[in-house]
Amino acid sequence: MLHRLPGHGLARKPIVRALQAALLAMPVGVAVLPAVAMAQGTAASARQYAIEAGPLDKTLTRFGREAGILIAVDPTLTQGLQSTGLQGSYTVEAGLSALLAGHRLEAVHGASGGYRLRRTETASGVAAADDAGAGSGEGGVMLAPVTVSAAGLRDGVTDGTGSYTSDYSSTATRLGLSPRETPQSISIITSQQMQDQGLTQLADVVKQTPGLTISQSGNLGSDSSPIYSRGFAVENYQIDGVPQLNSNYNSLFQSADMAIYDHVEVVRGATGLMNGLGSPAATINLVRKKPTPGFQASASVEGGSWDYRRAEADVSTPFNKSGTVRGRFVAAYQENNSYIERLHERREIFYGVVEADLTPRTLATVGFSWQSFDLTGHARSGLPLFFADGGTTSWARSKSAGADWAYSYRANQTFFGSLEHRFTNGWKIKGTLSHDRNTFDEVLGYAGGGYPNRATGAGVNLWASRWMGKPEQTSLDLYATGPFQLFGRTHELVVGTTLARTVFDAPTFGAWSFDGWNSSVPNIYTWDGRTPAAPYNPQQGNYDFFEQTVSAYATARLRPTDSLSVLLGTRITSWKNDTTQSYLDGSASENSNRAERGKITPYVGIVYDISKNFSAYASYTSIFKPQSNRDVSGAFLDPLVGNGYEAGTKASFFDGALNASAAVYLVKQDNLAVAIPGMLAPDGSQAYYGASGAKTKGFEVEMSGQLATNWQASAGFSRNVSSDRDGKPLNTTVPEDTFKLFTTYRIAAIGNGLTVGGGLRWQSRIYAENQGPQRVRFTQGSYTIVDLMARYPITRKVAVTLNLYNLFDKTYYTSTGSAFYGAPRSFRLGVTASY
Repeated sequence: MLHRLPGHGLARKPIVRALQAALLAMPVGVAVLPAVAMAQGTAASARQYAIEAGPLDKTLTRFGREAGILIAVDPTLTQGLQSTGLQGSYTVEAGLSALLAGHRLEAVHGASGGYRLRRTETASGVAAADDAGAGSGEGGVMLAPVTVSAAGLRDGVTDGTGSYTSDYSSTATRLGLSPRETPQSISIITSQQMQDQGLTQLADVVKQTPGLTISQSGNLGSDSSPIYSRGFAVENYQIDGVPQLNSNYNSLFQSADMAIYDHVEVVRGATGLMNGLGSPAATINLVRKKPTPGFQASASVEGGSWDYRRAEADVSTPFNKSGTVRGRFVAAYQENNSYIERLHERREIFYGVVEADLTPRTLATVGFSWQSFDLTGHARSGLPLFFADGGTTSWARSKSAGADWAYSYRANQTFFGSLEHRFTNGWKIKGTLSHDRNTFDEVLGYAGGGYPNRATGAGVNLWASRWMGKPEQTSLDLYATGPFQLFGRTHELVVGTTLARTVFDAPTFGAWSFDGWNSSVPNIYTWDGRTPAAPYNPQQGNYDFFEQTVSAYATARLRPTDSLSVLLGTRITSWKNDTTQSYLDGSASENSNRAERGKITPYVGIVYDISKNFSAYASYTSIFKPQSNRDVSGAFLDPLVGNGYEAGTKASFFDGALNASAAVYLVKQDNLAVAIPGMLAPDGSQAYYGASGAKTKGFEVEMSGQLATNWQASAGFSRNVSSDRDGKPLNTTVPEDTFKLFTTYRIAAIGNGLTVGGGLRWQSRIYAENQGPQRVRFTQGSYTIVDLMARYPITRKVAVTLNLYNLFDKTYYTSTGSAFYGAPRSFRLGVTASY
């Protein structure tokens, strides 16, 4: 008999039942009222400004950026207003007064150091116009203030901006740079885009991110759906910029729910400067939601195809009158069946974070999050692609390979805290401590073996096993950043250190074949997932895992001229990994002890501003990954080293509201393990040597942000060609070409403002050699998936959203290893409300 972990399965703890009841009973009617991020900024001294005339919100944006302050701009106050600009020397207060003169608006200095706009007088005509045009923002819901800030003070919050882009990212270098200032390809999936497309899971986000693909061979609750970028599997994940260390099972991060995150930053290519070790594919950085200065609350309920139902609640509030202590709390519950028979999914999410301004320049943050992901009827792959006679199968998309008794359970519990202080000279120091407790328990049972007889359905067998563990990671990240003077010019520097440690002691079980157990499925055509029953699979031993990294890094952004930036960085990493496999039957234990000390990861980038809107850049960076292969002497091979070379051009328009880029790149892997024919290592394993190996070359074009008033879009084309050391194609199961597009437009003239949107995802063919009983090539041709959405505000606070996925009901395989199909046409209908 299989036993699940406490809290797993149908049994519910009282707190879980209470949370579920509260979410499902919450009053309907709420659209998200986005957050406002306020930060400190003061300026008593005057400085020179040359801000051209234009829309008032744009000139305020420009002024805030140059003055180094935060201004919360409410579009309902500035809509349609023009500014004559600002020319000359002004203090912050004088500059704001000049910009707002004649508009019956004033800027109020808040307790947190930022500014917000308010009316200086009330006029019935104005108020009536505001109500009539409340319109305004995305979804017809009146927009909350939008954060405007200066580089170095910004935190990249996208909630409330209504934008498909951001002008801030620190994932690549830790420096707070805009996408245009970053000499690597970067994509930011914002809060607005996630809302518009209904991207509730990380896998959904990845599918919409330029340059990323998922080779999905089975349900997401396993290790059979790797994410790829530039021809290599993505292994680097961060949360709020802090690397997540777990070389043994990093697919845990792929099932993350997006309810607690503000946005996702993806840096493609090698990212060793901020990670130390991993693959040269990409880094995915999940950025958590933050408390807002004022009270806001939102909730939503959603239903859809295959009994999909989801409820979310998001509350942010100050705890005192001054707003110096504030918190945010998010809860979500989701339950659904699937287009695949027997597959059932349940998610539970809770998140809480509290910020406190200990002083006007010191910010303390503490938080907690919990996520669980529970699948029953789970399969690690689809059914066989071929019949025993060599012909290709053609299953219904609903036909499952999962046994009735197979399941996958994952949970993550995180405690985190940070302390940040800003000095009067522009420097900032920040330390973050986090502790993660992960749980995974997966019982495998899937009909992926053998080839069925076309006439009788016999010939298919189950693969069965179990793996489980409770890895815990503790990490400390400490850094300081700020300006410095050299040769009469101002430059930027960041120095930091990261310590991370992961441990777990996991039971081990048998795999694939078991004494006295017949794995055969009598007739795959009529199989209901119940027979054969689960094999008797008791614990066979223990697997002890320990991994630790200690690293220090530094990055300098030198400004030789106003137009030229040179980024120089390095990271020094020491890594240690100890594992022990022990057996309950008394067999000798197997030990592995590996370490790398003082590995240096360089970073070089150049950015040249060609004009006000365009810049050119080039960069070189690397990353390394320890290997378990041995040479003829028995020593482990040197780490696999990924080197990335990239050059391109970037553009920014409308004060950063629209960003675009084009890049060419080359990624090379050195010390690739190559088997030495006929040679064995002293332990009897295959001997290898390290050689200059795989490489990927290609180009990417991307655009995201506001094309015009009420028009947002995100689009990207990527081409990458991978080959091994002999020039033969590599990773042909990953498409060489992908194109992704999604756009929305708000039609203000229809009722309270109707937002409509749509998009498509296209990818080129994928194929695999030596498939089936006749060892042939199997190919999934190129295909296009089309999605649509619409959102209509019933009132200023209540909106209805409809999403249609795979509009033309395209049938396609998501990988070339088994008959696992993409989802058919489906819909989701939701109601949101806000206060």
